[in-house]
Amino acid sequence: MSPGRTDPVSVKQGTSPVVIAVPHAGTWLPREMGERLNARGRRLADTDWHVDRLYDGLLPCAAMVVANFHRYVVDPNRPPDGASLYPGQNTTGLVAATDFDGEAIWALPPSDAEIAARVSAYHAPYHQAVRAALDAAKARHGVAILYDAHSIRSRIPFLFQGRLPDFCIGTADGASCAEALSDAMVEIVSKSAGYSHILNGRFKGGWTTRHYGQPRQSIHAIQMELAQSAYLATEYAPFAYDDSKAGALRAVLSQILHRLEELAPELKVAS
Repeated sequence: MSPGRTDPVSVKQGTSPVVIAVPHAGTWLPREMGERLNARGRRLADTDWHVDRLYDGLLPCAAMVVANFHRYVVDPNRPPDGASLYPGQNTTGLVAATDFDGEAIWALPPSDAEIAARVSAYHAPYHQAVRAALDAAKARHGVAILYDAHSIRSRIPFLFQGRLPDFCIGTADGASCAEALSDAMVEIVSKSAGYSHILNGRFKGGWTTRHYGQPRQSIHAIQMELAQSAYLATEYAPFAYDDSKAGALRAVLSQILHRLEELAPELKVAS
C-alpha cells in the first residue's frame, strides 16, 4: 500500500484489434483507505497476482489497460450502480464488504457517498481508458476484441465448489463475442497438455465483458479467469510468481492472443 499518489490507470497503446484489460492486478491504495482496512483486508489476498506480468509482451502490438488501484478501493469489473453480477450466489460487490472467503475486510466501511466518489475517481477513469482503446482498435481495423484478463485462487469454497479449472473462459453464455472466438480458445486449451478448462462455468464474464461485448457492433469481449495454481509458486502469501509454471502458461496464452488477432478480420460487421 503506497503512501504516495499514483495514476489510477496505466495504458500501453497498441495497433492490434485485440485490447487486453487487467482490472484486478493492482495493489495500490490511498493511505487513508488502507488504514481503514482491518488486518485481514490489508493482506490484499484477493488480488489477481502478477497478471499484468503474466501477459506482458505476449501480443506486442496489443493495447493494454491496467488498473493500478486495488479492487478493495472499488471493483472496476462490477457495474457502477452496484447491481449483482450473480444474483443468488456468493460474490463481492462494487466495494467489497468481505474477502473471497466471506470474512469482513473493513475496520471502518466506506459510506455510500464515499463509494460514489471512488466510482468517479477510479472506476470511471479505468473504463474511459478501456473505451478509448476499443474505439481506437475499431477505428483502425473495423473490429475490436477485448480480452479481460483475470486470475483467482483455485479453491474458494465461499464462491464455488471444488477446484477451479485452469482456464475459465467467459462469454456471457455466448452473448459477448462471436462463437468463432470462444471455439478457437477452447480448441487451444483443450490441446494444451496438463491443463483443465471450462466455458461459461462459474465465471461467465463480469461487467466489463457484458458491458462492452456487442458483436453486432463489431466489438467482442471475453473474460479469461486463470487458476492461480497454474502460475504461482503458492496461492498464499507471498504469492510468488513461478517462472517455470508461468513460462508454460504464457506459451498457451500467446497462442490464444495471436489466434484472436488472426480471426479479427473475419468478424467485421458490414455497415
